[in-house]
Amino acid sequence: MVKKLFCYLILPLVILGLTYAVVESVMEPVRFNKDKEMREAVAIERLKDIRTLQVAFKSETGHFTSSVDSLKDFYNNGKINVVMQIGSQDDSLAVDNTAKIKKRNPRIKPEELYQLYLNGEHLVFSIQSEIPVKDTLFNGRQGFSVDSLAFIPFCGDSLILESAVKKVSGVNVPLFEASMPYKSLLKGLDNQLRINLDAEREDTGRYPGLKVGSITAPNNNAGNWE
Repeated sequence: MVKKLFCYLILPLVILGLTYAVVESVMEPVRFNKDKEMREAVAIERLKDIRTLQVAFKSETGHFTSSVDSLKDFYNNGKINVVMQIGSQDDSLAVDNTAKIKKRNPRIKPEELYQLYLNGEHLVFSIQSEIPVKDTLFNGRQGFSVDSLAFIPFCGDSLILESAVKKVSGVNVPLFEASMPYKSLLKGLDNQLRINLDAEREDTGRYPGLKVGSITAPNNNAGNWE
């Protein structure tokens, strides 16, 4: 009776349990990697937005910032200079015609040249104007929120933002770095797999997370996923 009970009830349950354990051991890393890739995609877009704002911020101030609030204020209230090129310097007729007009009227303004251009004059010149940042950057992109830039997605932890000035070949070079460690970005996923991932990255000299820019050496503001 006991033997039959073992063969027909207990043994199948043991086999079922072992099969489930084996399947889970295979599927858990698969699910982890799938969730990791999804979270990384969102984080990368956010880091790219940080980079875009930092580059625009530097073009106006001459330096990067380590304050997300400064970037948010720049986006909401700042302005950037935009140069609009009219015509081509390779067009000799337009160059000559523009030179003649400027010779006749040395004080002519770009806005007046633009009006002449609209009236049919063949010209080449440029107009510089100030445009609100929020009307230029991310304009029309659905789902963009400047307030979200301060946080690492899926966990609510604060983004790590740093800036510095390093002397390179005798020249002061502004640098910035924005990073999201996997410890925060992958919070809630299998912790041991995340620890293993961090160890693998550190063993190969890579940052255990996502990062754009560098405050140790110029890297053209590249992301470590690029």
